[in-house]
Amino acid sequence: MPRTIQYLPRVAIFLAGIAAGALSSARRGRGGAGMDSAAIEELKASLANLDTRLTAQDSAASARFTKVETRLEEHAAKLAEMPSTAQIVAAMEQLLSRTMTSLDDRLTTQAHSIEVLKTTVSQTDSLLERVLESLDSLQSYTEPADLSEDPLLSRPAV
Repeated sequence: MPRTIQYLPRVAIFLAGIAAGALSSARRGRGGAGMDSAAIEELKASLANLDTRLTAQDSAASARFTKVETRLEEHAAKLAEMPSTAQIVAAMEQLLSRTMTSLDDRLTTQAHSIEVLKTTVSQTDSLLERVLESLDSLQSYTEPADLSEDPLLSRPAV
């Protein structure tokens, strides 16, 4: 791109020369033996003005291109710092894997706790059933029809 900018003033001067040649040949073709000095001076002033404007345009374009190139370099540096899509996907997969492993561990721990709780409840039910059976057997064993008929209670005291 900078090479194109370097050739721009030369091409403009070349085109201005062609235009000047075309104007001078057109005037010669009209019958004049030569151009008068006022026309030549006007043409020289016009060429100088064109050269000045082209130089100003060239410097302005160069300044703009320099700014654009600087911004492009800044953006390229920022883009290089950004993680790639593959890196983002890998990080997300790793995070998801860790989360799933943690969830799986927690579910395993809860399942184990539930099994322990079931065993404990079963043992408690069994123990309670035995206690109730023992109480029933004691109650039926100690249930006399009448306490006054008990031979131990009817004996005289010594």
